[in-house]
Amino acid sequence: MKKILLAAVSAALLFGAGASARAEQPSEILNVSYDIARELYATINPKFIAHWKAEGGQDLEVKQSHAGSSKQARAIMQGLKADLVTFNQVLDVQILADKGFVSKNWQKDLPNNASPYYSLPAFLVRKDNPKGIKDWDDLVRDDVKLVFPNPKTSGNARYTYLAAYAYALEKFGGDDAAARDFVGKLLKNVAVFDTGGRGATTTFVERGIGDVLITFEAEVENIRNEYGKDDYDRIVPPMSLLAEFPVAVVEKVAEERGSLEVSKAYLDYLYSKEGQEIIASFNNRVHHPEVVAANAERFPEVRLVTVEDVFGSWEKAKETHFSDGGVLDQVFTAR
Repeated sequence: MKKILLAAVSAALLFGAGASARAEQPSEILNVSYDIARELYATINPKFIAHWKAEGGQDLEVKQSHAGSSKQARAIMQGLKADLVTFNQVLDVQILADKGFVSKNWQKDLPNNASPYYSLPAFLVRKDNPKGIKDWDDLVRDDVKLVFPNPKTSGNARYTYLAAYAYALEKFGGDDAAARDFVGKLLKNVAVFDTGGRGATTTFVERGIGDVLITFEAEVENIRNEYGKDDYDRIVPPMSLLAEFPVAVVEKVAEERGSLEVSKAYLDYLYSKEGQEIIASFNNRVHHPEVVAANAERFPEVRLVTVEDVFGSWEKAKETHFSDGGVLDQVFTAR
């Protein structure tokens, strides 16, 4: 009997310790994310809050902050108290790691290089595709006007830039000068450079500017769902660039605020079947086998190349193309 009583007391103490640790977690966390993910995370948050409550009995509020991915990374380094980040570009998480905000091994902390879902640059065109847009070649024609964000401020736009560059390198047999010329023509055709993906969507849809909006495939479909599938067409080019959506706990902030456990749990939830189903419902491509199978017919086949395959690494792409005076600046100046 004594042994049973001791076991019961020990279990109670352990449960109490666990409950106490959970109680010490803050009652709110901040997810700092990219520009066009507002609705996605507004849908995920109440589901995770219910999951967190069921697991440990704690009430929670998840706050959101959205802007261009690179702009968000700078805001965190300037003092924005993000518990976690859900970005659309590896570089914007890596700079936080380099500055000590995020674990140095952040890409190994979670599956799929810490990317719970992925997409690719695709094209949104107006009803019946009046300009006959089919591939990247069509975007450099003189009669086509484009809309996409500024690659200096938007991870979304950097994928577009690199996808076009990768296409041109392949088209011209690795001729870098020809690829630069191709991307220069594409940039010259841009009617408006917004700071982020949501601004570009507003310019194209609500202001009626441009013939083609280049953005993530997921955003293309979300726009069609919101504004009318009969008014816009999706064009997925035969070849595009893998766009990963990296996530990480901002450990420097989470440890200071005591939110490490809940922040990690939030990111783990993104990989759960329920989380993956929500993410796929927003037209993102996911990794969970059952969710992939259930959504296979929604996603056209496309050949995806990677930044690593074409440009060596994100760091090399950053140094060559996006640093001050890099290829992007040179092409911008020449446009």
